[in-house]
Amino acid sequence: MQRLYRKRIVLGVGGGIAAYKSAELVRRLRDQGAEVRVVMTHGGREFITPLTLQALSGHPVHLELLDPEAEAGMGHIELARWADLVLIAPATAELLARLAQGNANDLLTTLVLATDATVALAPAMNQAMWRDPATQANLELLASRGLKVFGPASGSQACGDVGLGRMLEADDLAQLAADCFQRQALDGKHVLITAGPTQENIDPVRYITNHSSGKMGFALAEAAAEAGARVTLVSGPVHLPTPDRVSRIDVVSARDMLAACEAAMPCDLLIAAAAVADYRPEVVAQHKLKKDPTTGDGLFLQMVRNPDILATLAGRDDRPFSVGFAAETENLLDYASRKLRDKNLDLIVANDVANPTIGFNSEENAITIIDREQRQTSFAQTSKGKIARQLIAFIADRLNQA
Repeated sequence: MQRLYRKRIVLGVGGGIAAYKSAELVRRLRDQGAEVRVVMTHGGREFITPLTLQALSGHPVHLELLDPEAEAGMGHIELARWADLVLIAPATAELLARLAQGNANDLLTTLVLATDATVALAPAMNQAMWRDPATQANLELLASRGLKVFGPASGSQACGDVGLGRMLEADDLAQLAADCFQRQALDGKHVLITAGPTQENIDPVRYITNHSSGKMGFALAEAAAEAGARVTLVSGPVHLPTPDRVSRIDVVSARDMLAACEAAMPCDLLIAAAAVADYRPEVVAQHKLKKDPTTGDGLFLQMVRNPDILATLAGRDDRPFSVGFAAETENLLDYASRKLRDKNLDLIVANDVANPTIGFNSEENAITIIDREQRQTSFAQTSKGKIARQLIAFIADRLNQA
């Protein structure tokens, strides 16, 4: 399994001969599933070219603190926020000294001061420089501030000396980088989530829909991504920002949603939180329908059933662990249990949309989960974000037991 799957790593390359190892390190980090952005000091560029690291990382290399194009959007701050881990390899004696002093006189040192991510150092220097009391004092100070120190190793050095000071090999550094992260509940899983309403056209200007805001589904997508999953979010028409690290597919009708879900398969986990229209007009008028005086005050629409997205996906030969939602206004648990059975689901999440404090468009929710054995687990009313995290943790536990 890729232990660094979807993790964001900024690799800082200092000015030492060990910088040549950074090329292999980028490859090893990406082999583990990480996304890597490289920041180089001026000294680092003397030992390995930015073009090499750009080709290996798949992203432009960041070089200057005062880059007019990047700084239009405060680029160094955005990079600091983007990172899950800042790994500096090689970390030279000079770079360690600047970090210990809290300097911000280039892009890399500024980024270290600005980030909330874990910062790890892979020292690389001559054995005498490593043993020097100033270097050891700087390392002790940096470690006391929470920075991690990886290595160094002992062995022959470029200068001909033998001793401590060699930068660890790329495989070892990639392993230590992975150890900075706890294993998450949905690591390596593909999660498909539907959210929001669908719209079924009557004519070019009118449609049938419902009051779903999509907030619960989007909160679930965010929580699943936080739990380490690769998340595909298929959403009906809503006005919500896409959660970080979530792949979003926008659709309109129920048939559009089914097609998008089938194209996104296979997945390990399906969470169907969308409020899908059960019916659609049999015929969609090509032009806006006008009032017809011969029919009185009424308008007759012939409706037909939409495909059942959840039952279709849960009935596949490669069916995922399937979780549905039952949004009801009466007989909540009875209707939810019936839906669980009829659609061949593993879990059903029931919520009372007749309650205005937890219904459509509200910021809070309260749910009851029912499993195949009709066991019920309830989560008290709280924000949809918190409910989503509780629900993802519950589902992940059941999924990993399956």
